[in-house]
Amino acid sequence: MHYKARSPSGRAINAIEETLIAAILGAMTLVTFANVVARYVFNSNILWALEVTSFLFAWLVLLGASYCVKTTSHLGVDAVINIASPAVRRVLGLIAAAVCLVFALLLLKGAWDFWAPYGELQPTTGRWFPTGFGNSRGQGWYELNDVPMPAILNGFFADIFNMGERYEKMPRLIPYVVMPLSMLLLVLRFAEAGWEMIRGTRSSLIASHEVEEAVEEAARAHREPADAAGAAPKGGN
Repeated sequence: MHYKARSPSGRAINAIEETLIAAILGAMTLVTFANVVARYVFNSNILWALEVTSFLFAWLVLLGASYCVKTTSHLGVDAVINIASPAVRRVLGLIAAAVCLVFALLLLKGAWDFWAPYGELQPTTGRWFPTGFGNSRGQGWYELNDVPMPAILNGFFADIFNMGERYEKMPRLIPYVVMPLSMLLLVLRFAEAGWEMIRGTRSSLIASHEVEEAVEEAARAHREPADAAGAAPKGGN
């Protein structure tokens, strides 16, 4: 399903998201292909390829989750919802949106608490909901296992997060930042979806049956010429 934004800013954000997701997928393919060529053609190995691919895949999944909420591309079981009346269906949809929003907020808290020490920031206190910020030792000096730190970024990140000491490998704060970022996007998408359902411009959080209807329509269009040919009178001699 292709999402069509209504406003120019919405179309710009949509283009950025789609371009970023496509770029991540392309980078995964390129790095994996290069590593295969290095291994089987040159009997060598790109040491950091597996780790980079793993992080790119995580970025793809986490950013794609919020994008799919926006485009109603998530799959769901709607057998019970479809037998309910439109009014009941709307109430159930709003309840589902509220539950998903609360769940996304919990994920956002957990993601921030996990990433904050790597970014020399403080995690939140409270088990379920934030009650403030606690004191935690910064862990900006933690590095990945294999991925080298690009020289163009080393000075900037070293001065801010590692007391001026240059990194040998990429610090964990860079790839792990996708966790709070993607969870924040997920919160915003569920809030946006709930508001659209309240306004009546959206009916559900999950994928609609447009694909099934399109397949059925194509099947009917294919059957009609065949039926017409079979029903045509045959000329006699």
